[in-house]
Amino acid sequence: MARSIYITSAEGHSGKSTVALGVLDTLLRGVERVGVFRPVARSTVERDFVLELLLAHEGVALDYDECVGVTYEEVHENPDAALSRIVERFKAVERQCDTVVIIGSDYTDVATPTELAYNARIAANLGAPVLLVLTGREPEETRARTADELRQVAELSIPELSTAHAALFAVIVNRADSNKLDEIIAAIGAVVPVPAWAIPEDPYLVAPTVEAVMAAVDGTLIKGDAALLGREVVGVVLAAMSMENVLPRLTEGSLVVIPGDRSEVLIAALTAHASGTFPSLSAIVLNGGFDLAPVIERLIDGLDPTIPIISTNLGSYETAQRIGQTRGRLSATSQRKVDTALALFEQYIDTERLLTELGAEESTAVTPLMFEYGLLERARSDKKRIVLPEGTDDRILQAAGTLLSRGVVELTILGDDTEIRKRAAGLGVDLTAATVLSPTDPDLREQFAVEYARLRAHKGMTLDNARDIVTDVSYFGTMMVHLGLADGMVSGAAHTTAHTITPALQFIKTVEGVNIVSSVFFMALDDRVLVYGDCAIVPDPTAEQLADIAISAAETSVQFGIEPRIAMLSYSTGESGSGVDVDKVRAATAFVRERRPDLLVEGPIQYDAAADAAVAKAKMPESQVAGRATVFIFPDLNTGNNTYKAVQRSSGAVAIGPVLQGLRKPVNDLSRGALVRDIVNTVAITAIQAQAVETK
Repeated sequence: MARSIYITSAEGHSGKSTVALGVLDTLLRGVERVGVFRPVARSTVERDFVLELLLAHEGVALDYDECVGVTYEEVHENPDAALSRIVERFKAVERQCDTVVIIGSDYTDVATPTELAYNARIAANLGAPVLLVLTGREPEETRARTADELRQVAELSIPELSTAHAALFAVIVNRADSNKLDEIIAAIGAVVPVPAWAIPEDPYLVAPTVEAVMAAVDGTLIKGDAALLGREVVGVVLAAMSMENVLPRLTEGSLVVIPGDRSEVLIAALTAHASGTFPSLSAIVLNGGFDLAPVIERLIDGLDPTIPIISTNLGSYETAQRIGQTRGRLSATSQRKVDTALALFEQYIDTERLLTELGAEESTAVTPLMFEYGLLERARSDKKRIVLPEGTDDRILQAAGTLLSRGVVELTILGDDTEIRKRAAGLGVDLTAATVLSPTDPDLREQFAVEYARLRAHKGMTLDNARDIVTDVSYFGTMMVHLGLADGMVSGAAHTTAHTITPALQFIKTVEGVNIVSSVFFMALDDRVLVYGDCAIVPDPTAEQLADIAISAAETSVQFGIEPRIAMLSYSTGESGSGVDVDKVRAATAFVRERRPDLLVEGPIQYDAAADAAVAKAKMPESQVAGRATVFIFPDLNTGNNTYKAVQRSSGAVAIGPVLQGLRKPVNDLSRGALVRDIVNTVAITAIQAQAVETK
């Protein structure tokens, strides 16, 4: 039976969704099938944003409709019947999962003052212990609560749980005063016999997005980049005064409200935003319903603004009032908020104790999500410096924001500092902790040119030519790795594979004993991770090169916690076939055994005999690899590339890679269609490879 946890609060606006996301994320690291359930949803008309947030998390494989119990209306009509329906719906979810995260109601129904008691009653009937979330802010959010005030809220809330026979699991004070965390934990700990934690208030989690503000004022986007509507609004400036009085009031991330007929203030705000000498603004709202004069539109278009400019028909007072009433919410569309929430949870909650107290047993299977979490945790354990040359690509900036907020690596991003930081701010990405470096930096350019000319002197390279070449971002980034200014590089989102790896081949070179750079993909299946190579680099390897690929792949698999059992694939198994292609695989297998007698390797072997125990029993019953292979080496690129894509598309496997291997220092290539998730994984892999280089 699944062990579940019921997350509820004693009042509204506690940030319960932040806690629920953190609990879900923690469980998914070690539990194979994690479910989500919402006993009481807001309505059947509007989809519940908290439930959508959790269902959007990678690793949750449930449909929205099956995760909802009842609505507030059904609770009002007949609380007992609603409870029976909740239990029935929950049991259907529970049967599909190893553990379930249950999210209590949101206190949006003012007609139910005993909402906590009803949540407690639900928890008791579902057999789920309660994680009680208290808010560190006053209901009006005008000030932070003291430790004593929070103790009193706990003392009032806990009897309601006990009366309903609900078991208290832990207490988390969310949005707490960051200066009084220890005091708050001590105060709560004095009245509860369970773990107590506190998460500090973060302004970005409660800040509304530009898109939410636009909806609140019934606005229309008339200029700017729609991709920047996801940025948080962390302040509002009412700009009804003259330009020289508005400019000093601008703050980072603020939204400026300007009367639509004050075009001189609009131009001043746009110029300040673009200048780099004033704070970066989140958006501009023009109120009053005035149309821009054609000459002003032409001037704005010439400024090429990306900042969203929104028009509303509302007057100044109502515009300001609606913006002030707009609350931020944690949603799957705001990656920065998700990253911030998860980072806060990881930092302030003892997740190991949470899992232990909950009694959630770790799965012996390794799901794609578990593998990816393992990558981030290993990279975080010994942070390395990774350079990202493609600073003009939005995906790179978004991935950088995730990596930095989760504390995975240290990053250097190549490009113009002002432009990159401005674009990142517009995307809602925090790059404060990143180093942004220009590939035309005069000191580094000269240092790199001298080194490159020295390394390539045998090819006739001159210092003047080297000065031009090293300003290319791939050469600049690779030279940083070569000279120890970075531990690894990840590129390829906007460049070809050849453009990414050519500099590495020229001067980073291969490790001793390996004569070829090759690649592998980590193929994350439902319950295990396999290694496929080479699927991206070497078109038609010789027998010696195939042996190199197999040995490198075995070492890569060990680096990432996969026991190498190598299958040298061919169209025949054992001694059953002959021909040039199968003879190449047979010779390559012999080379591997000769060079690395410690490795378990079998070949030539067909894929089904390598992967399926039943087939292996019939074809190679004495083999230690057949039916249990973890590393699959393909005879050529055509076979490998097609096979990994076929497995990926037909089975739903997550293909992580390509991961380059054989280089003395790690450089990895991205697909030009890479998603942000792919970039995050590749950077983590590169960091782990850099850790291994350091230990050699």
